[in-house]
Amino acid sequence: MIIITGASRSIGKYLFQKYSIEYPVVGTYLSTRPDFDLGKGLMFNVDVSSYESVCSFYDKIKDSLKDIILINCAGISYNAFTHKSDPDAWKKVIETNLIGTYNVIRTFLPIMREQQFGRIINFSSVVAQKGTQGVSAYAASKSALWGLAKSISQENGSLNITINNINLGYVKIGMGVEQVPELYQDILKKQIPSGEFCDPADIFKTVEFLRNNSYINGSSVDLSGGLI
Repeated sequence: MIIITGASRSIGKYLFQKYSIEYPVVGTYLSTRPDFDLGKGLMFNVDVSSYESVCSFYDKIKDSLKDIILINCAGISYNAFTHKSDPDAWKKVIETNLIGTYNVIRTFLPIMREQQFGRIINFSSVVAQKGTQGVSAYAASKSALWGLAKSISQENGSLNITINNINLGYVKIGMGVEQVPELYQDILKKQIPSGEFCDPADIFKTVEFLRNNSYINGSSVDLSGGLI
């Protein structure tokens, strides 16, 4: 079964729609109720930042869980220079992007271990390694996923469970581009050898590569087009 968090918009929505054509897919959403054909998929309202909410979600689908592919797309961003940032808004990014990812992984890991199979794919970001103004909360939350994956891969690799991150650059859908002013988009494109932002199809191909590979584990794969 494929489970996609943050599946009602942006990259999560794109992947949900791609997979639900052929596979049983379960997605989660929080504030954006899905307004599209779910195909063979199901959608549940879940607050990933709440461990209790994630556990309730698990209880609803646990009887159908087998060969789990967990794709963590749920995330938020907050743009502000650190010295002007709102502490509560900054903290909310960590609670959603990092703790939320942990909550979901923590909930589904036991059954992955019991079944001796699991694929966990997280979405990190190029901003975790590229200095960018105004995104300290987002960068901190995404870089933390690297260490999380390293540790979890060591704990579960012997049970045919892998965990990897995709370090996204700027994408034609989602937070990658929609929050970047048009003038700055032109500047960014000049830093990418192809001069283009990432096509969503390349995200799907990368997810598929990691989903079908049992030997890549604890890694962070750059999908940035060579952004410098």
